[in-house]
This record gives sequence, structure tokens and C-alpha cells, in this order.
Amino acid sequence: MSPRNLLLIPLLDTPLGFLETPPFYPDWKASICKEPDEAIIHVSNGHFLVGILSLDQAPEKIEIAHRLIDHAPLMEWIALIPAMPEYSDKFNYLLVNHFNDFHTLPANPPLLVQTLGHAWGKAQLKNAHPIQSTETMANQEMVGTSPAMLTVFKNIRKIAGVDAPLLIDGESGTGKELAALAIHERSTRKKGPFIAVNCGSIPTNLIHSELFGHEKGAFTGAHQRKIGYIESASDGTIFLDEIGDLPLDQQTSLLRFLQEKTITPVGSSKSITIDARVIAASHVNLEDAVKKGTFREDLYYRLNVLYLKMPALRERTGDIELLSKYFFKHFQNEKREQITGFSQRAMAVMNAYPWPGNVRELINRIRRSLVMCDARLIEAKDLGLDRRGGLRHTQSLDDVRNKAEKLAITSALARSRYNLSLAAQDLQISRITLYRLIEKHQIDNNPTPQN
Repeated sequence: MSPRNLLLIPLLDTPLGFLETPPFYPDWKASICKEPDEAIIHVSNGHFLVGILSLDQAPEKIEIAHRLIDHAPLMEWIALIPAMPEYSDKFNYLLVNHFNDFHTLPANPPLLVQTLGHAWGKAQLKNAHPIQSTETMANQEMVGTSPAMLTVFKNIRKIAGVDAPLLIDGESGTGKELAALAIHERSTRKKGPFIAVNCGSIPTNLIHSELFGHEKGAFTGAHQRKIGYIESASDGTIFLDEIGDLPLDQQTSLLRFLQEKTITPVGSSKSITIDARVIAASHVNLEDAVKKGTFREDLYYRLNVLYLKMPALRERTGDIELLSKYFFKHFQNEKREQITGFSQRAMAVMNAYPWPGNVRELINRIRRSLVMCDARLIEAKDLGLDRRGGLRHTQSLDDVRNKAEKLAITSALARSRYNLSLAAQDLQISRITLYRLIEKHQIDNNPTPQN
């Protein structure tokens, strides 16, 4: 078995003992690089899956760490740090968000080698599948590790196994169609068609014909028989997006299909039996629409047999950075050659921005930044976000610390699938301390599907 290559970058004068005597442990081959600029060249060439960085919380060392990590998004990093009474907020952010793990000096050889093994395995997965550290669905377009998205993924698996109407609720841009497609691909109908229809984009006078089809000569311009969207979805799934925009008279026809599984094309006297699952979605509150009389109550209950809520991006703790890096890589063919990632400031602004357009807006802003950026790292101005649009208010030190602490806990819980013992071990704290912090930050440590 060939040795595993490891890059060791000491930014401290503190002797690292056994680490600086290659090979420091069987199966590992360490390359030591003390110059940051030279180290960036090494990490950029893709020869290393794992790196060890010794550093403290000096601002210049934090900046070097960010530069290294920006140049090697698929590497796993382990930090070696001196014992400190307290971490600065920037240092805490760095450790929580960019390192697989950290050890205090002097390092414990067996424990460090165990950590390296875990990091190596994770890095192999990341290089084979660029998002493997996340949970993904629908051809890797649904990405997330936040508690809100893990709940969505759990619900999708349950819903996919039940052939009943489904209503998906959520703001525009949250990925309702992707969720519908993920459900279809995991259902018994996966070999059948998936037909997506935006009810709000069809002219009112054509809705019945588009959904249910028409016969030749049914009206002026009907030169041949047309198969409607519902018939096209036979043996598969039809996804009716923006169902709240459907006129009341067409809601009656859809209700009849849900009850009887038959449709009658325009100009025909014969009913056609269609076996298709119906998934509907709306960005408006259908319960309110029912109260206002713009949506039929009986249709609402027919559609709302199963229910899935898609969270807004601002509710997905920790996912903005994950999504940003994913779409940066996804659209890398559109970027200028010198762009390597996002600056720390840009990421802070993105995390503070409310994202009214949700994931769709995030995608658009990232694609814009890939064109507008003239430097190595994307800045807030390249995204079209500035202090007015992004950081809407200043934060106290306690606010920043609490936010970082909550993010670390929710991320550890997500990684451990809400196993408190594993999460506490990951955070290097006791279970009692973890319980106290969960209560302090009012974290749901056992999320269940929302009905």
C-alpha cells in the first residue's frame, strides 16, 4: 500500500515533535512546507487530500489559513493550536467553518493519526463527488446539512413511498420543483414521466386545453388532437406549480380528476382514465386563499393529503456557505481564470443578507459575481451586495460569539445525525455541557417531520 501524502504547514515556531520526522507514522508521508506562498502552490496542484496547519489566532496567520483553504476547497484540514484561555471570534469562525478538526499542542500521536484517517476518508469522498459532505437530492441540486434541510430530506424519503397527492409549500426560489422531482425519482413511478407545469404562466383561455388536451376541431385553430399535460404524465407524476393561480372553473376540473382519475379533453364526450400522481406547489398561503374564496376548500383538502414545507434560505443555518461553494464550482466554466473563491468579508455579508429570493437569488448573484469579479476572491460588491444590502446592522461581540457557538452545535448535531454522544465528542465537550448549550440556544436536538 502506497503511503498517504500529507502536507504539513507550520506557521508557529513551536516544535511539532514527531510530525517533523517523516515518516512520522506508518502509511503516511508528510511533506513540510514553511513558506505560505510555496504552500499555496502545493495545495493548488491537487496532490494532497489532507493538510495539517499549526497556527495561533494572530490576524496574519488567520489570513494565511483562509488563503490556503480558498485554494484547496476539496482538501480536509486539521489545525494544531496552542492552548488558549479564549478564542477570538475570527479564530473561532475559522476553526468551526473550515477545519475538519483541531488539536491542542503538544499533539497526541495516536489521536491525531485517528483524526487524519477520518479526514482522509472524507477528502476521498469529496474529490469523488464534490458535495459529499452534504446530503443531496435531485441530481445534486438540493444541497444542505442544516437541520431544516435534513428534515426535508427525511420527509422526502417518507413521502416518496406513498402514492398520494402532495402539497409543497414555500417561498419563491426555495426549490419546490426540485423537491417534487426528488420525490418522483424515489417513487415507484420513477420510470414514468415527470411533467412540470407552471399554472401561473398559462393564458386563462388555454388552461383547460393545456391541462386536459383537446380534440381536432374543438375550437378555432385546433387543427389536430392535443394531448394535455395530465395525460402526458400517465404512469408518472404531474407537478402543478403555483396552483393558487388556477382559476376557479379549472379548479373544478382538477378536483374531478383527483376524485375520479379521469379527464375529458375539450371537444370530446368520452372520459379518459389517467394514472398519474399529482404534486402541487404554491408560494401563497392556500388556507388564506380558501378563506378569501379564491381557492376551493374541497380541492385544497384533496391536494393536502401529504404536506412538505420548503424552508427559506435565511432559515437554513450554515447552508449559505455550502451552497455558495457548490454553485461556484457548478458554474466554474463561466468564471474568469484567476477567481478562486469568496473572500471572508463576502461570505460574512452573504450570511447576514436575508435572501428574499432564496436559492434562486443566490444562484443569480453568484453567476453575476463570476463575471464582474476582477480579483482573485469574490467580494460583496461583485455579488451586488454592500453594507446596505448585506450587513444591515452592527453586531455586538456577544452576538457574534453566540451565533458562532450555535452554528458549531447545530452543525455537529447534523453531522452526528443528532446522536448527542457523538456530537459532544465532535465538539470536545461533555454531554452535560452540550445539553446546557442546546437549552441556552433553544436548539431542536431531535427534529421531526412537520405535517
